Amino acid sequence: MTADINELRRRMEGAVKSLHTEFGGLRTGRANASLLEHIQVEAYGNMVALNTVSNISIPEPHLLSVQVWDKGNVKSVEKAINAAGLGLNAAADGQLVRVPIPPLSQERRVELTKIAGKYSESAKVAVRNVRREGMDTLKKQEKDGDISKDEHTKQGEVIQKLTDEFIKKIDDAQAVKEKEILGN
Repeated sequence: MTADINELRRRMEGAVKSLHTEFGGLRTGRANASLLEHIQVEAYGNMVALNTVSNISIPEPHLLSVQVWDKGNVKSVEKAINAAGLGLNAAADGQLVRVPIPPLSQERRVELTKIAGKYSESAKVAVRNVRREGMDTLKKQEKDGDISKDEHTKQGEVIQKLTDEFIKKIDDAQAVKEKEILGN
């Protein structure tokens, strides 16, 4: 029994998927529905996700439209968007909440690329932790006599290649996001 490569791959893919989710919450100057998905709204006495009380659409490149299903929740949706710390100014119009996406200043764009870099670094640390656990498993198996030194080396190389593959995916995703943020 050696380290389960498929399990290590699955966990590394989870780190990359998590990174893409975090990137979705970063403003790029263009309307993106994922920008609002994490916002919590007070509705029916509970805090719920915005997309459970409304539908988010993108009618124009610099405008998000939030169609609130229950008229009683319109004010709390508007309040939650404005209080989310995204620098957005939502305005209610009947059961529709319009959220214009203002252009980003160059200073804010640079700040967002730094945040994207931090998210990427966290994902890399997660991938490296999975690698370390896989290597530790191999070391223990060799020590216990379950695998040979050659098998340990061979499996270690496979784990390292897998790690390199996922680190590259993270670097590529970061480069794409930075390009998107900077508007290049």
